[in-house]
Amino acid sequence: MVRLTKNDPLRLIMGTVGLVAVVSLDGDGTTTFMITVSALLPIYRKLGVSPVLMTGLACMTNAILNVVPWGGPAARAASALKLDPQELFVPMIPALAAGLLTVFVIAYALGLRERAKLRTRTPVLVGAGGPSDFGGGSADFDVLAPDRESLRPKLIWFNAGLTIALLTALVIGVLPIAVLFMIGCGLALIVNYPRLEQQRARIASHADSVVAVVAMVFAAAVFTGVLSGTGMIEQMAHYLLTAMPDALFPFFSIIVAVLSVPFTFFMSNDAFYFGVMPILAEAGAQHGIGAVEIARASLLGQPIHMLSPLVPAMYVLIGLAKVDLGDHHRFAIKWALVVCAVVIAAGFGLGLVAIH
Repeated sequence: MVRLTKNDPLRLIMGTVGLVAVVSLDGDGTTTFMITVSALLPIYRKLGVSPVLMTGLACMTNAILNVVPWGGPAARAASALKLDPQELFVPMIPALAAGLLTVFVIAYALGLRERAKLRTRTPVLVGAGGPSDFGGGSADFDVLAPDRESLRPKLIWFNAGLTIALLTALVIGVLPIAVLFMIGCGLALIVNYPRLEQQRARIASHADSVVAVVAMVFAAAVFTGVLSGTGMIEQMAHYLLTAMPDALFPFFSIIVAVLSVPFTFFMSNDAFYFGVMPILAEAGAQHGIGAVEIARASLLGQPIHMLSPLVPAMYVLIGLAKVDLGDHHRFAIKWALVVCAVVIAAGFGLGLVAIH
């Protein structure tokens, strides 16, 4: 991506969305933002392009791709309503693709604007050899260090093939997600790191994020169990049913999709998917709306979630890029709302949310 920029703001901004989209497939926002900033921030600085464009586009792109079944929102939604993550996610792919295409269109328009600005000033030309050419870029991070011990350049085609095979099997539904990932992880470890001590080092390097996710799942299970076992969900759903006019319930899944935009911005994913969404699903069930439709509706507002002040990864991004939070929000929120509208409209067109 660095080589393809060629001192062109349009290519740089479009490349930002492409890079974030690819790296976001791992489902972790912090890793994505570290790689993006370490690779591209030096080029933004040398071309005189505002890093706010990078942070805003990165947040929107990552939020869309974070809906993958092994990411946070879909896993929470499936867990809270006891749904199959594959069944929940696969029909959403076209709607998410529409949202990603919208981000690319926004990036193209912004890139044309920045290219026009560049003609009025003389930029410092950028090298084409990689992140190491841009002083101060990857020196602060080791995720792209060209001499890192974990790198396996001779196995790039094996790893690419394994990744494609894993994603294909995941979408087709050959085996449950957990089994597919265990098989893929086992093959990757054995081939890339044949010695046991190397495998231990790789597992240890990811231990922090793995333990955090597992702890979240256990804590969420307790929280959901308390809400269900005490009858609180049923009672809260009853209040919601009595407050909402009956004339609106045919539009209930669409209402949930629209409500998910402010809810996922002002609330954490845990609070929304384990606290609020089961109540919405219970209310929808009273009117013949399936839990899977409510779950998909609740995920359609995700393009704005990574801009939430409650998302730690967003602070990592703006901290590394040295961008003010106010500037970041002023630029990105309006575009994120446009992307949310496109995703919800696509969801309606595809029947993910419907009028009953």
